[in-house]
Amino acid sequence: MIKLKNVTKKFGKDFKAVDDLSLDLEGGKIYGFLGPNGAGKTTALKMMTGILTPDEGQILINNIDIVKEPTLAKREFGFVSDDPDIFLKLKGIEYLNFVGKIYDVPNNKLRANIMELSKKFKMDDVLNNKIESYSHGMRQKIVLIATMLHKPKIWLLDEPLTGLDPKSSFILKEMMREHVEAGNLVLFSTHVLDVAEKVCDVVLLIDKGKLVFQGSIKDMKEKMGKDSSLEKMFLELVGDE
Repeated sequence: MIKLKNVTKKFGKDFKAVDDLSLDLEGGKIYGFLGPNGAGKTTALKMMTGILTPDEGQILINNIDIVKEPTLAKREFGFVSDDPDIFLKLKGIEYLNFVGKIYDVPNNKLRANIMELSKKFKMDDVLNNKIESYSHGMRQKIVLIATMLHKPKIWLLDEPLTGLDPKSSFILKEMMREHVEAGNLVLFSTHVLDVAEKVCDVVLLIDKGKLVFQGSIKDMKEKMGKDSSLEKMFLELVGDE
């Protein structure tokens, strides 16, 4: 569903935030994007979504080139960035309606989707409040709801659990599992190793813009030693131990 072919992104003359990265991600799996700060996770996600343009390589979203056909490709996914502080002067309901219209969700379906998702995340009673009045966690939830309104098959989530209360975090993880069980794809970045271990089917570990490991936690333990903790394996793979 997502393919990266030898993708590189440079900043300045010499710094490669993403360095010759190739991925082939299929439906039916939750992929965890891991790596130390500055490893290139957010840069890679921003290229997948068309926010940044790769200097080299190709990115296909459901076989649509994100650079050549950005509008078509962007209809295939929902994206949650690492910063939920957007459209703060809009009311929650105004923002959701705005996003729904962008994706041409029919009015009756849009109302139903907003009601279903806002109730699930306990946001239905604050939709008429301005987003600037929301806490960080509430802003995160309104962005998550907006991401899911057009029912995309691919979810790209950058640190989606940050700021969420335990119940909302549990709900999102359940929804991620349901989503992939229907044959869809979830790719999310996280710094929380325990979450990656419990939630992910496949871990993608990058360091200095390069892919250093791809596989399940079980695969990682077999490679690094079954008695190793996830934290120790992580540190060894990124060269910090």
